Parts: sequence; C-alpha cells; structure tokens
Amino acid sequence: MNKKNINSTRIPVYRDVGFELTDSDITGDAFIKERYNEHSPGKFIYSRYRNPTIIDAEEELMKIEGSGWTLLTQSGMSAIDTALSVFQKAGDRRPWLFFSEVYGGTDSYIESVLIERRGVEIHRFDPDGMRYNLKEFDNIVNELKPALVFFEIISNPMLIVAPAREIIDIIHKNNATAIIDNTFATPHLIKPLELGADIVVHSATKYLGGHGNITAGALCGNDEQIMRDAIEYRKYTGHMISPDDAYRINTQMQTFSLRFQRQCDNALTIAEEIDKSDLVKEVYYPGLEKHVTNDVAEELFNGKGFGAIVTFSFEGKDDDHKRQRRDTFIKSVSESIKLVPTLGDSRTILIPVEPIWGDRYTDPGMIRLSVGFEDIGELKSKISLSLNGIQI
Repeated sequence: MNKKNINSTRIPVYRDVGFELTDSDITGDAFIKERYNEHSPGKFIYSRYRNPTIIDAEEELMKIEGSGWTLLTQSGMSAIDTALSVFQKAGDRRPWLFFSEVYGGTDSYIESVLIERRGVEIHRFDPDGMRYNLKEFDNIVNELKPALVFFEIISNPMLIVAPAREIIDIIHKNNATAIIDNTFATPHLIKPLELGADIVVHSATKYLGGHGNITAGALCGNDEQIMRDAIEYRKYTGHMISPDDAYRINTQMQTFSLRFQRQCDNALTIAEEIDKSDLVKEVYYPGLEKHVTNDVAEELFNGKGFGAIVTFSFEGKDDDHKRQRRDTFIKSVSESIKLVPTLGDSRTILIPVEPIWGDRYTDPGMIRLSVGFEDIGELKSKISLSLNGIQI
C-alpha cells in the first residue's frame, strides 16, 4: 500500500518498534546524528528514541503551551522524573528546594527516590497559613543557593495559588532553575514559560487528555540544551509514551480549551453553591473572593478562570460528626458523582481527603471535587439536594 496516496488529515499511528534504514551508510549516519538528540530526527531509528506519531502530538502541545519544545512521557510522574533528573549532575551537591504543597505522588517521589535512593539534599518551603510569603522565600533561596526550585501554580488539594512571576524572579536572581507543575492551572490559565520558567511539567492524564482514559505526562521548555538532555534521559530510562496513547491524546487536545473553560465555569458555580450551605465550614476555591489567594489568582489568570477543582469541608460537633457528614454526602451523590482517585475527568468525581492524605490536613470532613464539563444545571441540583438532605 502506498501511504502517500491515502488522503488523511492525520498522521497515522506508527507502531513500528524499529524503522527501516536501507543500508549500512544510512544506518551509520542515522546513529551518528542520533547523538545530537534532535527533537525530530532526519531518520527514525527506534520508537524508544523518537516516533513520528508521538512527535506530532508533541507539536500540538507545543502550540497549546507556547513552548519551543515538548516531550511526552508515559505518566505525569515520569515527566517529573525526567524534568528533575536532567539537572542531577555528578559532583553537584547543591540542595534542591521544593514547595511543601505539592502533589502526594511528587512528595513520595521526593522521599523515596531523591532522598533515600539518590541522596539529594532536599529542603521544603512552607506556606504562611494559606499564602506564600515572598520575603521569607527570598531569604531561604538566598541562604540555601539551591540548584533548582520546584512548585505548583495551584496546589493540591488546598488550591493555594503561587505568585509565579515573583517566585521565578527570585529563583533566577539566585541562579537556580525554576521547574513548575502546571497541571491544575493548565496553559489555558497561565503559560509559565512566558514568565521565565525553565521547565513546565503536566500530568497530561488530567486536563490535556481530559476523559480519564489515558495516562500520560509532558515536559515543556524553550532551552535547546535542556531539551537534548531530556531526550537523552527519556531515551535511556524508557520514559516514552506509546504511539497509540500519543495519537489519542493528540485528538483529545483539539478540544482542550473548550473543555477546560467549561470546567472552570462549572467549578465556580459549584463553589458558590456549596458556600451557601450552613453545613459547610469552608470552601477552598481561588475564584471566591474570600479565598486567601484570590487576589493572586485574579492577577495571574487575568479573568480566564480559576481551575476546575473545588475543595470543601463540613462543619461538625467533633471529628466523627464531620466524617459522618462527609460520608453521607459521598453516598448521596454516588449515583452521578463517583469516588475516583484522580481528577480532570469529563464528569465530576470526588475523593475524601483524609483517607488519602492522612493527618497532613487535619480536617476529616474535607472533600476534593474535580468538576467536569457536564450540564451545570443537573450537577448543581444534585449537589444542592445532597447537601440539603444531610440530617445528621
């Protein structure tokens, strides 16, 4: 079959493990050029190195993120591992600084891999209540002189919005590298590379895929040498997404901005509705004026939205009472809002915070809602009826 005669508008799924190189001279030339780790090689060699279907998907995300390059990996954690590992050099004993409010998987990776296995000196920066103190951060970075700093634009699950522009300036003033996890905010709300970030990572499993049926990660940047180092690391560790998943996430990214805007709009409506309930102690959503970092979110996101996660907690006489109300709500909405330990799905899902984070967050009545893009009237009605129906 002559592929040139197939009038498709899409690059097909190339499932080839290895690619035909024809003769010895072409083979030798291809392997010599492979040492340069170009994003799109002149000759494809092996799908763990590069694959045309995957590159096509990466180029689509480059347009969304506004980046000079993008690399897809098989999960968000593999993207984080790649982004961090390219800066781990033999003999460089400078510490690394992480914000304490990061995804639980990232936190476990820090403890299990970076500290216990690799011996990296790790320091944490805590928020001051629900807000980042920039003066304190400046002092810590100036004192530590870290090689890199890692933080999230919107933290999980408390939704603290980081003043990214000022944080990146402080990082670079001290000659450190800024690595940002932008999964919750997405490039729809903010593009950290435009603020000077060195690498942006995503769990593409979440909003970029958006349907809860693909596991993928991405790291994006502009610096060419970082890209070449990351390609080499991904190549030798095998952090490569499959061509099939790359093809599917490529098609799903076509609707990303439409989906995510609807999710942001829905989340704001739901946050406002939950906030009306006398049973609810606190609603954590950056779009609410009372949220401690609402002003930061307003400035940073420029009216485009505030994300699609709503965290809230129940009032109660004691911890057991709060748990009862939490569990009654979860059971009441379970027909339409499932308890699923992820986020970014097309339909609204939830998780109870305490069983997953343990005593890290002390309110046992807390729930994290990942708001979908389903009909807002039905969603609002279901949540309102469930809150009003809690009698205990």
